[in-house]
Amino acid sequence: MKKNPVAVVIVSNGPGELTTWVNPVVDELNKINKSLCGNDKLNFTLRLVLVPCPNATGKEFLVANSWNKFELITKAKSFWKLLIKPHSFANWPKKGVVIFLGGDQFWSILLSKRLGYLNITYAEWVSRWPQWTNEIAAMNVKVKELIPKRYKYKCKVIGDLMADIKIDSEISLRNKEKHYIALFPGSKKAKLSIGIPFFLEVADHIAEKNQNINFIIPIAPTTDKSEYLFFQSNKNPITKYYSSKIKTIQNFKDSRFDYVIETSKNTKIYLIKKHPCYEILKECDLAITTVGANTAELAAITLPMLVVLPTQHLNVMNAWDGIFGVIGKISFINRCLTFIIKNFYLKKKKFFAWPNIKAKKLIVPERIGNISPRKVAREALFLIKNKDQLKSIRDNLHKERGDIGAAKKLASIIFSSIKKL
Repeated sequence: MKKNPVAVVIVSNGPGELTTWVNPVVDELNKINKSLCGNDKLNFTLRLVLVPCPNATGKEFLVANSWNKFELITKAKSFWKLLIKPHSFANWPKKGVVIFLGGDQFWSILLSKRLGYLNITYAEWVSRWPQWTNEIAAMNVKVKELIPKRYKYKCKVIGDLMADIKIDSEISLRNKEKHYIALFPGSKKAKLSIGIPFFLEVADHIAEKNQNINFIIPIAPTTDKSEYLFFQSNKNPITKYYSSKIKTIQNFKDSRFDYVIETSKNTKIYLIKKHPCYEILKECDLAITTVGANTAELAAITLPMLVVLPTQHLNVMNAWDGIFGVIGKISFINRCLTFIIKNFYLKKKKFFAWPNIKAKKLIVPERIGNISPRKVAREALFLIKNKDQLKSIRDNLHKERGDIGAAKKLASIIFSSIKKL
């Protein structure tokens, strides 16, 4: 007699989480079930709920849908409607489990309570709502240590989902003669207005001193090559402070890269549209990046990075997002905000790079302040020459991560939870 179906509902958000967390766990769950015989097989339906996220690209639904692994996928914009009226989307089995694999942990708590399902949280760095979740799958022992004593029994250390990223050997960057530096000038207009002219000049200074370095830029899904052209032009007031320009940007027929930029000083920078492109980034020697969520992703693949935040352009507040962008258009408030940020916030904040914040110590170098592209280039060249220094950064980043095999262990926890229902 066939058992009643159980709903396995995965909550996630951005493209990185879908690719490196959701997909491997779903594959492992299906693999476990396929290996069983007869009555041991479970009757479950897989559903994916995308949740609101500032780092999402808007293409998550299309990506997940192309896998053909889910009975139902709900878009992020439908999340609140789903919470209020879940049966308007589908019939929901009486029993089920909601698994957090990206976004805000609270969304998965809300959804599990609304559906009356169990909740499992994958906690990469902290479990925020241990009192309301049924099981916690932790990346490492540090996560478990942060959980209040009375809830520790819920937690199992399973390892690092990001550690299982597979490298595609067909697009390897391996080259004994060349080093690779990944550049991350930003993903939003506020950062790109500063990042593009600044990083172009960094690349030119590095290339001037070392011809054996290739540069790559993974294009953020929220931007495109036209914005690179715009923000290096005279239409961007920041460019007057920098001499480097884009001479050409052309399509590039290669299995790895999509475009190639050639600067006015003949430096070539290769652009990648594929997102995420961890298999390429993992083989780079160094990343030079702005402050932001990407420092977390780079830490996850243990890529040494130099984190930069030029503060000399803070007065250009009207280019910022959100409330700062609105009030920054008023010159008096603009000056006040700039003064406060420079003299209080930047001085008080100890770390800016995500891995340093989490480790509460300096793991990756940060350069915050009135810094020049030449200084950043000089430090990047020093790091490239010092393999021991790069290895030390990699090792420290790795220590903050977890072990491999997490997807299989998490799938086993999900499977065990379903069997108990």
